[in-house]
Amino acid sequence: MTTEIILQTIISGLLMGFIYALVAAGLSLIFGLMEIVNFAHGEFMMLSMYAAFWLYTFFGLDPLLSIPICAALLFGLGVATHYGIIRHILDAPMMVQITATFGLAIFLRSLAQFLWTPDFRTIPDPIVAGRIEVMGIFLGVPQLVASAGCVLAFAFLYLFISRTETGLALQATAQDREAASLMGIRPDRMYALGWGIGSACVAVAGVLLTSYYFIFPEVGLIFALIAYVTVAMGGFGSLIGALVAGVLIGLVEALGGLLIDPAFKYVIVFSMYLGIVLVRPKGLFGRY
Repeated sequence: MTTEIILQTIISGLLMGFIYALVAAGLSLIFGLMEIVNFAHGEFMMLSMYAAFWLYTFFGLDPLLSIPICAALLFGLGVATHYGIIRHILDAPMMVQITATFGLAIFLRSLAQFLWTPDFRTIPDPIVAGRIEVMGIFLGVPQLVASAGCVLAFAFLYLFISRTETGLALQATAQDREAASLMGIRPDRMYALGWGIGSACVAVAGVLLTSYYFIFPEVGLIFALIAYVTVAMGGFGSLIGALVAGVLIGLVEALGGLLIDPAFKYVIVFSMYLGIVLVRPKGLFGRY
């Protein structure tokens, strides 16, 4: 096994890890704000991928150009989900909260199969295509662009949360809802905003994936499962934890598939996750 192959695998793992991190960031934001796990998170990503596909099919709009539209659509879906479902179950038992978003996931997946069939679709001629060679290492341009887009979106999200007045209001609401209310912050609006931003994050990741990944009703299951592990391993409510865990999972997944066997790469990922949470149940950067 040559050094070039190992380096290429490491870089590919890093690129995939950045995508995992952005998908997990939206999930982590929602949990950190409301302590509710959105089990429909993967289906939201699936809907964004279909939105990008149909925008390309009917209007010829490349996925890179449709990112703002798809993000806005999923932001609206996230806000609607909060007002239509989540705010009615905030004080309900945990099992009710779990089954509500789990039921939403099944509904959205079944609706996608009914409307668009289980067929696999792709965007045939995206703007970004091909591959480049750097010192003997071949990298796909779509993967590079998708990962760069996820890093930029993650950086924007982090700066928004940590540097803006609205972001600080979101943090205050997550830390103490009653105290935030006394300071004039409306928690209900913050919750809706959190759902909207979390859904927009997964929309960006989904649209960027459409340049090289298949689109089908169950595509969200694959990334949602990794996102749950990423959030738990990084620490619920921690954006930095989501980034570190996402990159770590991408690396372990790629190297495990290369050095051991591709069929066992997820076994290695979940074994690493179990090892970390056994030593540190809160995750790497968790507060809960």
